[in-house]
Amino acid sequence: MSRVECHDDGMSLRHAVLGMLADEPGSGYDLLKRFERAMANVWPATQSQLYGELGKLEAAGMIRVHAEGPRGRKEYEITDAGLAELRHWLVEVDPGGPPRSAGLLRVYFLGSVAAEQARGYVAAMGETAAEREKRLAELEGTIDWGDDNQSVYGRLVLEWGKRFSAMQREWAEWAVEQIE
Repeated sequence: MSRVECHDDGMSLRHAVLGMLADEPGSGYDLLKRFERAMANVWPATQSQLYGELGKLEAAGMIRVHAEGPRGRKEYEITDAGLAELRHWLVEVDPGGPPRSAGLLRVYFLGSVAAEQARGYVAAMGETAAEREKRLAELEGTIDWGDDNQSVYGRLVLEWGKRFSAMQREWAEWAVEQIE
C-alpha cells in the first residue's frame, strides 16, 4: 500500500482511542488508566479530552457502547467503521515530518541570554529527561509482560521512551559543556 501524501500530527487522540479499543473494550476510566500506564510518554491525555473524544467517536459510529454498568459506567468497543479508520491511519497516512519542539526552539535562541542562564536551561532539560528515564524504568518493572499485542507493542513504545530520554539526558550533559 502506498502512503497517502498528507500529514497529521503523528498521532491523534482519536486514533489512540481506536487503537486501545481495537485491543479490548473498555470504559472511559479503563482507557484513562491504560493511557497513564502505556502511553504517557507518547501521547498523554486528560480525562476531559478522553471523554470528549469518546463522545465524538460514538457519534461518528466508530465505537459503540458494549455494556453498561452501575452509576452510568459505559464500556465501549470499536465498530467495523472504527477499525477501518484505524487501519487506514496506520498504513496509509504519512505521519509527517519532524515534530515541533518548543524546547529546542528556545535552545536555538539561547545566545540572547547570559551563558549561565543558557546552561541552566539546558541542564534543566537534562534533569527532566533523567527523571522521565527513571519513571519509565520503574514503570517497566511493574508490568507483567505477556505475548498479547498490548505487551509486545507496548514494550516497544516503552523502550523507545527509555532510549529517547537517555539520549536527551546525554545530549543535555554534552550541551552544557559546549556553552561558554
